[in-house]
Amino acid sequence: MAVNPNPGVLQYPRIRKSPFYYASRRHGVGLYSVYNHTYHARHYGDPVGEYWHLLEGVTLWDVGVERQVEITGPDAFEFTNMLVPRDLNKCKVGQCKYVFVTAEDGGIINDPVLLRLGENHFWLSLADSDVLLWAKGLAYNLGMDVQIREPDVGPVQIQGPKSREVMVDLFGESILDIPYYYTVDRQLDGMDVVISRTGFTAELGYEIYLHNASKDGVRLWDTIWEAGEPHDMRVIGPCHIRRIEAGILSWGNDITYDTNPFEVGYGFEATWMVDLEQEADFVGKAALQRIKNTGITRKLVGVEIGGPNVGTFNDGSMIDFYPVHDPHGLRIGEVTSACYSPRLERNIGYAMVPIAYEAYGTELVVETQHGRQDAVVVEKPFIDPKKETPKRLERVLSA
Repeated sequence: MAVNPNPGVLQYPRIRKSPFYYASRRHGVGLYSVYNHTYHARHYGDPVGEYWHLLEGVTLWDVGVERQVEITGPDAFEFTNMLVPRDLNKCKVGQCKYVFVTAEDGGIINDPVLLRLGENHFWLSLADSDVLLWAKGLAYNLGMDVQIREPDVGPVQIQGPKSREVMVDLFGESILDIPYYYTVDRQLDGMDVVISRTGFTAELGYEIYLHNASKDGVRLWDTIWEAGEPHDMRVIGPCHIRRIEAGILSWGNDITYDTNPFEVGYGFEATWMVDLEQEADFVGKAALQRIKNTGITRKLVGVEIGGPNVGTFNDGSMIDFYPVHDPHGLRIGEVTSACYSPRLERNIGYAMVPIAYEAYGTELVVETQHGRQDAVVVEKPFIDPKKETPKRLERVLSA
């Protein structure tokens, strides 16, 4: 029997649509997937071209699949601080934090960006897993005075070095005053938005969160596109080449319910991400303390992989995880994300392996779609490990 290598994704009423779905599809979506129960445009026909445009120009992304979990009410701070291992006493109103939502065993349920909009007002901008019902169930069981819902909010991302010019044209020069990982409230042609200096790229970029998104989604998209066209804006999907280069993790691939922060590089070194010294308790705190005390048996490492080009990760080339073997042929782990980096001119990725194989320079064998290839453990992030690029605006303003 013949295998259809590119089966379609059925579009029908049962699967949710982003508030920007009907606007973003005009630009010629090449491939959809389903993310947070919602259709998600993965690329527009040329993932490598999208990568270069992100690095050199400005790009617009439909990320309405980042559903918001809104937490408000008198106990909102206490409850949200219990959901995540970071100490939210260190998160100011108007600030964002990358956080894990952890389970009772220390597993990672989600890795959202948290926005603190008020003393007792939070959004969790979700990756692809269910958190709304988890949060509702915890609040109900604990009897906490919080309201938890999914607001009518939809984000888009404007990413790339020329995002600065587009944002100035949309909001004026004052928009440049937003520090990295902070937010402001603005209006745009009568539409209420929250703007953050964040993104899934490790490039200079912004996210615009639209209130009343089901009503105004297409109008916001068209307004941004009109401002972006003079700057050669291009609509793209999430650029997985860039996020792999940058060491950004993907829930469902590199992190899941079955991985904990210590295994994926957050905990031992990044104690700010898992703050076991804080007074407050949080879900999974006891388990993560035990893991820290006893150590881990496996680690997510960076790898360079030989052989032919393995693709862009979001183009259908990597259908499943790549098996990882030791030089003697024993299967020891798997590559969770991989791509060919045009700048590095080599295949790179992340691999979950036993800690005996975590040292830089360790030789491995990875089974890609092209067969078994030599590989080696290397440092990650592969490019810009100190995240200087997305902070470049501060350097420009202070010059």
